[in-house]
Amino acid sequence: MKTNKSILLLFLSLLTFQFVLAQDIPFQDEVDRRAKEIDEAGWEKGSAVFTGSSSVRMWKNLQEQFPEVAIINSAFGGSQADQLLLHLDQTVLRYEPSKVFIYEGDNDINAGQEVSDVMENLDKIVTKIHESYPNTIVNLIAAKPSPSRWDKKVSYLALNDLIRQYATAHDKVNIVNVWDIMLDESGKPKSDIFIEDNLHMNAKGYELWKEIFTPFMID
Repeated sequence: MKTNKSILLLFLSLLTFQFVLAQDIPFQDEVDRRAKEIDEAGWEKGSAVFTGSSSVRMWKNLQEQFPEVAIINSAFGGSQADQLLLHLDQTVLRYEPSKVFIYEGDNDINAGQEVSDVMENLDKIVTKIHESYPNTIVNLIAAKPSPSRWDKKVSYLALNDLIRQYATAHDKVNIVNVWDIMLDESGKPKSDIFIEDNLHMNAKGYELWKEIFTPFMID
């Protein structure tokens, strides 16, 4: 009887530990919920996976804009590159993607991370993807300009430059430059492509993104 009680206590302790561990992982609930939605909707191996933070998550008509390509959008919350790395199996690798589009760096820099640290995490993500799927093309989306974070322009440009150099030096890695097309003639973010928070884009903003992403989708 004492042995059975000890086993029960050990089992309950393990369950508690697993629950606490899950609670400590950033965005776990959202990642789980999104994975369930994707499974319920159905998906194809070899799809183009879009992931990263809310600029991708809020691209609601992404599949409609590229109807000829099977797309999975697994982006979550206000994620950063190190958090995507934690969830890479669930958000990317399990889908056996032919292409991956990643938007990270925007929130990282805004949270005070160094550009070099962001780039290190992006390298870890790319490396892990290519360890599982050497032929998968990884498209790193440049940080976008936005009115609400314009004070961090220098850091975003520095990150974009590092991404550009990284893509040049690595096979099957591209940079998707969304920066330039989002600027007006004065060199500042266009005022009519954002929603009220001046951070996230409206439909007009995503039309600009469609223009930039098209060559990467049809290759």
